[in-house]
Amino acid sequence: MRILLVEDDAALSLGIGRAFEREGWRVDVLDDGQVAIAEGLATAYDVAVLDLGLPRRDGMEVLRHWRGRGARMPVLLLTARDELHDRVLGLDAGADDYLTKPFDVPELVARVRALKRRADGRIDDLVTVGELALDLTHRELTYRGERVRMSPREIALAQLLMQRCGRVVPKESIVSTLSSWESDFSENSVEVYVHRLRKRFAELGVVIKTVRGFGYVLEPSTPDSPPA
Repeated sequence: MRILLVEDDAALSLGIGRAFEREGWRVDVLDDGQVAIAEGLATAYDVAVLDLGLPRRDGMEVLRHWRGRGARMPVLLLTARDELHDRVLGLDAGADDYLTKPFDVPELVARVRALKRRADGRIDDLVTVGELALDLTHRELTYRGERVRMSPREIALAQLLMQRCGRVVPKESIVSTLSSWESDFSENSVEVYVHRLRKRFAELGVVIKTVRGFGYVLEPSTPDSPPA
């Protein structure tokens, strides 16, 4: 998942960004409302987390520009304002959710995850392929009820492939999902992570096949499944 975080408090944005990255999400961070308007229109984000108190253009202006120009990614507003009037203005301007400062970062993470589920048309938190199950809320992978220990990036890759089970996932999509502005993730890195995941899944009833020149496809394994 790729997130745009617009927050001018450097310490707060750093903490939020790290929390999002621990989830395996790609995070782009901005601290200026004017720049955020252009970036939100130019790039396809899954979710935007937008502070109201920004320099040059405040968050409400940013939101109105996005919606007025057709940007439809879910937007969660962050603000120190706790007045009902401000919350109503934000929701009427096109926000999908609202969180008042101070807040607990785990709650913010959960709300962002819920926004993405709603945008995807999903209401549950479980993705299953055969006997392999990924709990999206707790970021936990299990096989026949037993936990499979994985790094955040491995979980993010597993989620991307499992949610598109049976369909080819291009390398470019994996690079986009697993990298951020601060941390580039090359196609060579993709091959390394796919190799790791393929080895882990080899005995878990799932196969990751390489589609030469395109990407990878995850499928339940069968007795006659060819080598990946």
